[in-house]
Amino acid sequence: MTVLLLDAANVVGARPDGWWRDRAGATTRLLSRLVALPGRELTGPDGAVVSIDEVVAVVEGRAREVPEPEGVRVERASGSGDDALAACATRLTAEGTPLLVVTADRGLRDRLPAGTPVAGPGWVLRVLDEIGCAPPA
Repeated sequence: MTVLLLDAANVVGARPDGWWRDRAGATTRLLSRLVALPGRELTGPDGAVVSIDEVVAVVEGRAREVPEPEGVRVERASGSGDDALAACATRLTAEGTPLLVVTADRGLRDRLPAGTPVAGPGWVLRVLDEIGCAPPA
């Protein structure tokens, strides 16, 4: 079972849907979609099946106060979201938790524990679209 660890700001920013007008609202919409993933087996970015046990989304800035939906754990960065995500990944890896990190941030990818699998935001957005978890209107 795998923990899906998301850079929420990076995923929100991957689609030009007006998110910049309401970052907190865009993050809330993403989190509401992510609740569909725990307990699912998905085709991972490498084509292998990945069983999602838990979803953890790191939020920062204006999105720090968004509500935490049931089924998604929200990590609220007190400063840099990248710092919080790297620390969370390090902690989970040290605990032996299998991870799949979602971010397109190359600098953040370089800060993850060695061997941590990473997918881009397009992968998780495609998965959400494919399972019929459309963005709220």
